[in-house]
Amino acid sequence: MERDRLYEESAISLRSEKESKYYTLFKVIAIVIFVIGGFQLFMSFPYIQNTVTNAELTTMEKVMFCIMWFALTAAILLIGLFFFLLKNRFNISYDYSFVEDEIRFTKVFNGKKRKFLTTVTMDNVLKIGYCDKPSYEATLRGLGGKKPKILTPNKDPEDGKMFIYLLVSTSLEKRVYVLECRQKLLEYLVLGAGRTKLERE
Repeated sequence: MERDRLYEESAISLRSEKESKYYTLFKVIAIVIFVIGGFQLFMSFPYIQNTVTNAELTTMEKVMFCIMWFALTAAILLIGLFFFLLKNRFNISYDYSFVEDEIRFTKVFNGKKRKFLTTVTMDNVLKIGYCDKPSYEATLRGLGGKKPKILTPNKDPEDGKMFIYLLVSTSLEKRVYVLECRQKLLEYLVLGAGRTKLERE
């Protein structure tokens, strides 16, 4: 197999169309709440001024009213932040970029925002295998309960793809990465790491 210098694949959610709507919905909700929180914060200044200058209130009452007002504002902004972060749980995909003798993993949110995860060099790959074979469970048992790093949003592979795993060793730890890919990426990985690293069973 003659390799190109760069080969790329993506593991895209099979529910991406539906999840994209959820992503947009939670983003809009977060923006609306942030606007409300901003207005609340803007109104804090005249409210506090009126409270502080109100001669009918005791010092303790003034402090309590100010604390309650700020607590309400903070609660609104925190709710907005919650929805803003929650949106990132929907419509997630992963990009795999094989460059020469390393593979780079990137997490993609709603097809736009990208977050680089890690790079794995082929020299550090101890084993490559299929997730539906006994070697996968045996490999996980050898990690002493450490969970694999799942780099796909899907529970079942897309048509024409499969779930494979990489057992990677670094100076710090051993780790299993699970990918959803086509046969071609598997061939690139096997050629890069060495054919003896492929577990067929």
